[in-house]
Amino acid sequence: MQIRSALISVYSKDGLEPIIRRLYELGVQLFSTGGTQTYIQKLGIPVTPVESLTGYPSILDGRVKTLHPAVFGGLLARREPEHLNQLQEYNIPEIDCVIVDLYPFEETVAATNNPEEIIEKIDIGGVSLIRAAAKNWKDVVVVASKDEYKLFFDLLNDQQGEFSAYNRREFARRAFKVSSNYDIAIFNWFNEGTADISFKYSIHRSDILRYGENPHQNGVFFGDFEKVFDKLNGKAISYNNLVDIDAAVQLMREFQLGKPAFAILKHTNACGVARRHTVLEAWQAALACDTTSAFGGIFITNTKVDLATAQEINKLFYEVLIAPDFEPDALALLSKKEQRILLKIKSFDVAKRSFRSLLNGVVEQDTDLKTETEADLKTVTERAPTPKEVGELLFAIKCCKHLKSNAIALIKERQLIGMGCGQPSRVDALKQAIAKAKS
Repeated sequence: MQIRSALISVYSKDGLEPIIRRLYELGVQLFSTGGTQTYIQKLGIPVTPVESLTGYPSILDGRVKTLHPAVFGGLLARREPEHLNQLQEYNIPEIDCVIVDLYPFEETVAATNNPEEIIEKIDIGGVSLIRAAAKNWKDVVVVASKDEYKLFFDLLNDQQGEFSAYNRREFARRAFKVSSNYDIAIFNWFNEGTADISFKYSIHRSDILRYGENPHQNGVFFGDFEKVFDKLNGKAISYNNLVDIDAAVQLMREFQLGKPAFAILKHTNACGVARRHTVLEAWQAALACDTTSAFGGIFITNTKVDLATAQEINKLFYEVLIAPDFEPDALALLSKKEQRILLKIKSFDVAKRSFRSLLNGVVEQDTDLKTETEADLKTVTERAPTPKEVGELLFAIKCCKHLKSNAIALIKERQLIGMGCGQPSRVDALKQAIAKAKS
């Protein structure tokens, strides 16, 4: 199918100019509205206002521009005699291509709490154009997002305006992905705070992992890893790395305030946790908890890693090191081993909900963001604990919370000295913790 006409109505103009110019070079008739029409005119490219098709100006502060049979007839008409005769009867031109970029609804929700501003960023005409063009993919090419501009431009150049059935269907698939994501975001905004319990989520980004938990399992990560971390060094992150990294971040969230803390995790369980006056002392105390299990572990701290600490860490094999920052010479030293994963953690919003798939379904709950304080403790002994003992207990609670049940954490001087976890019996968990403390 050769593109002969295109309707363009976009929010983001970034990357649009070369597309406009190439379409013009190929002799494609351009239709447009509002700001996009003005943009095209400033490029010196001829463009036909949609109003000349509909006979109506843009009305209601721009809320209605393209919603008209003269537009949607040209999009939805199949290229067969009956439909083409109707187009001719009503003087409706065929539209072979639609390029749309929707109002940034999710970005607006993230930027403001003003419901009026948010409502105005719910795109109606754009979504309608996307769905109509995608439905009629056998005869229409639809570009539904600025993220598709480059792919469209490359194909436009390579194929001189000719788009195969495969290309058209692929763009339609992507278009319905865009429109469905958009609708889910709008629903979730309206649904927040209501009694309606619905499981509707849409995550735009995904990364194919080397494999899942085991090599015979496929794995995909859905989410924006770069919103949480800057990856400074290392190999591709695996499924198991991600699970451990998440556990490490959740644990260290308990120690964001106060003195330097260091934690060492293995298979999501903390095998070393300590808090000290310096990051080096915290590392040394955390490692002393269990020097054997630390091998190949996930390391995390709440403090910038300096050279002295890096030199000590560098003596041990590990998978991942996470810190809020690294001194330049420390980073240079740690980066010498190419496979080591070094992550600089950013400030980010912790997810309010957590999920788990089971029994062909999903369970959802509030994320456990509770951090126990002295006010949560109840003294049941004849002697009240000293302030130091209370501090030790709160430290122990933080550690034990992030061990697999049944779990026991033994603490001394803000250091995990023994842990037992994943045991059917609490007695066995305690025995394991005592054995660790003695070793």
